Amino acid sequence: MIQETYSLWTKEEFAYPVVGEFIPNIVTYIHDDQQVRPAILVVPGGGYCAVSNSEGEVVAKEFYNKGYNTFVVTYTTNLLMNIPLKWQPLRDLSKAIMLVRKNAKRFHIHTDQIAVCGFSAGGHLTGSLAVHYGDNELKIKEDFNRISNRPDAVILSYPVITTGEKAHRDSFMALLGKDASDQELAYMSLEKHVTSTTPPVFLWHTATDEAVPVENSILFADACKEQGVPYEIHVFSEGQHGLSLANEEWASYSYGGDYTMQQLFETLQNLVDNGIELPEPFNMFGHIPKGLSIKEVFKNAVDKIQPAKPDKGIASWPELAHHWLGRVLN
Repeated sequence: MIQETYSLWTKEEFAYPVVGEFIPNIVTYIHDDQQVRPAILVVPGGGYCAVSNSEGEVVAKEFYNKGYNTFVVTYTTNLLMNIPLKWQPLRDLSKAIMLVRKNAKRFHIHTDQIAVCGFSAGGHLTGSLAVHYGDNELKIKEDFNRISNRPDAVILSYPVITTGEKAHRDSFMALLGKDASDQELAYMSLEKHVTSTTPPVFLWHTATDEAVPVENSILFADACKEQGVPYEIHVFSEGQHGLSLANEEWASYSYGGDYTMQQLFETLQNLVDNGIELPEPFNMFGHIPKGLSIKEVFKNAVDKIQPAKPDKGIASWPELAHHWLGRVLN
């Protein structure tokens, strides 16, 4: 396996203010046999406040083992809810698609078989690119002028979709700020922007999702049906939010690399080093002395958590998505 990290921007290009050295990036999981394969970009969730490691490497390796060359996208987030993200995460993901497509020979992928798999707020980000890929804000001149940012297929896992009645409000607070205009909210209510050119969509959700109601997926599926977009939707009868793979590996917190958490760790470490109280829910750690590694605090906290409960039925979704991709990408 070839695992490498590629920054999406130079420091000069990346304008969103962050603490530390964070730059949005992709990490590759490439087969070393040089066979040309379809690609999947994995976009974890985290409410636009973090990029969850539970939906990153572990998912990329699942699809790697199914024969794809895969990538994990770590995009910009807004943990402290102080500076709205606006277009930045969507620019990150758009650039990631273009970077992967431009370097198809290096990554041994088919340029017309690039799927994106997003979770929760990462599902909103993925869905945003699926419906808004042609917007001028996402165009990059010079080296990427002729490179398409349109995914060939998208997988939306318990996605945030609507800014309406069933919205996940905190995601839109981080993305757009508390003073978001009606126009901004309408733009980011994705079910309103599906067209006949939206790429094929696979959705899955649980009927009992307590954080992002299942109606989010249903609204998007209905919009796809109305516009003639090929789609498939699976609603599992029970299950909490954030199930990721829902298998034994996920349940034991064996997520693999925590590199997606870099911006989170650097932000929290800055608060600790300056004696500033951590925001919820991180204040549950209590007082953390200056100089103590927040990354180590996280690791110790995870070690004490009881294992989650896997679900064999829900854990079938990657196989369902794999078969669906075989139809829509070929």
